[in-house]
Amino acid sequence: MNITRHLRITGRVQGVAYRYSAVRQARELGVTGWIRNRRDGSVEAVVQGAPAAVEAMIVWTRSGPPGARVTDVQVTDGEGEFGEFSARPTE
Repeated sequence: MNITRHLRITGRVQGVAYRYSAVRQARELGVTGWIRNRRDGSVEAVVQGAPAAVEAMIVWTRSGPPGARVTDVQVTDGEGEFGEFSARPTE
Protein backbone atom coordinates (compact mmCIF):
# COMPACT_ATOMS: atom_id res chain seq x y z
CA MET A 1 0.00 0.00 0.00
CA ASN A 2 1.38 3.40 -1.01
CA ILE A 3 1.57 6.45 1.22
CA THR A 4 1.77 10.13 0.24
CA ARG A 5 3.65 12.84 2.12
CA HIS A 6 3.81 16.60 1.57
CA LEU A 7 7.20 18.17 2.38
CA ARG A 8 8.30 21.75 2.96
CA ILE A 9 12.10 22.05 2.93
CA THR A 10 13.86 25.18 4.16
CA GLY A 11 17.45 26.40 4.29
CA ARG A 12 19.84 26.93 1.41
CA VAL A 13 17.84 24.78 -1.00
CA GLN A 14 17.52 26.94 -4.12
CA GLY A 15 20.31 27.51 -6.62
CA VAL A 16 22.10 24.30 -5.60
CA ALA A 17 20.44 21.80 -8.00
CA TYR A 18 18.21 20.55 -5.19
CA ARG A 19 15.16 19.86 -7.40
CA TYR A 20 17.08 18.04 -10.10
CA SER A 21 19.00 15.97 -7.58
CA ALA A 22 15.69 15.13 -5.89
CA VAL A 23 14.20 13.96 -9.20
CA ARG A 24 17.18 11.65 -9.72
CA GLN A 25 16.94 10.32 -6.15
CA ALA A 26 13.17 9.80 -6.34
CA ARG A 27 13.48 7.83 -9.57
CA GLU A 28 16.20 5.64 -8.03
CA LEU A 29 13.93 4.95 -5.05
CA GLY A 30 10.88 4.33 -7.23
CA VAL A 31 8.69 7.05 -5.70
CA THR A 32 6.37 9.36 -7.62
CA GLY A 33 5.19 12.92 -7.06
CA TRP A 34 6.71 16.32 -7.70
CA ILE A 35 9.03 19.02 -6.38
CA ARG A 36 9.15 22.79 -6.93
CA ASN A 37 10.80 25.96 -5.64
CA ARG A 38 8.63 28.35 -3.67
CA ARG A 39 8.93 32.13 -3.97
CA ASP A 40 9.75 32.33 -0.24
CA GLY A 41 13.03 30.44 -0.84
CA SER A 42 11.79 27.04 0.34
CA VAL A 43 11.24 23.90 -1.69
CA GLU A 44 7.94 22.00 -1.69
CA ALA A 45 7.46 18.36 -2.64
CA VAL A 46 4.89 15.60 -2.66
CA VAL A 47 6.28 12.06 -2.44
CA GLN A 48 4.24 8.90 -2.99
CA GLY A 49 5.19 5.24 -2.89
CA ALA A 50 5.92 2.31 -0.62
CA PRO A 51 6.40 3.42 2.99
CA ALA A 52 10.09 2.45 3.10
CA ALA A 53 10.83 4.28 -0.16
CA VAL A 54 8.97 7.42 0.95
CA GLU A 55 10.86 7.38 4.25
CA ALA A 56 14.17 7.00 2.39
CA MET A 57 13.27 10.01 0.24
CA ILE A 58 12.41 12.05 3.34
CA VAL A 59 15.78 11.11 4.85
CA TRP A 60 17.49 12.24 1.63
CA THR A 61 15.66 15.61 1.69
CA ARG A 62 17.14 16.36 5.12
CA SER A 63 20.57 16.72 3.52
CA GLY A 64 19.95 17.06 -0.24
CA PRO A 65 22.76 17.54 -2.76
CA PRO A 66 26.28 18.64 -1.69
CA GLY A 67 25.64 22.42 -2.02
CA ALA A 68 22.44 22.41 0.04
CA ARG A 69 22.18 23.38 3.71
CA VAL A 70 18.81 22.10 4.92
CA THR A 71 17.59 23.64 8.17
CA ASP A 72 14.15 22.00 8.39
CA VAL A 73 11.86 19.51 6.66
CA GLN A 74 8.19 19.67 7.63
CA VAL A 75 6.30 16.48 6.76
CA THR A 76 2.51 16.18 6.60
CA ASP A 77 0.10 13.78 4.93
CA GLY A 78 -0.32 14.44 1.23
CA GLU A 79 -2.76 13.42 -1.46
CA GLY A 80 -2.97 12.83 -5.19
CA GLU A 81 -1.97 10.19 -7.70
CA PHE A 82 1.23 10.48 -9.72
CA GLY A 83 2.72 8.48 -12.59
CA GLU A 84 6.30 9.73 -12.16
CA PHE A 85 8.39 12.15 -10.12
CA SER A 86 8.93 15.51 -11.80
CA ALA A 87 10.16 19.06 -11.22
CA ARG A 88 7.45 21.70 -11.44
CA PRO A 89 7.80 25.44 -12.07
CA THR A 90 8.28 27.82 -9.16
CA GLU A 91 5.11 28.88 -7.41
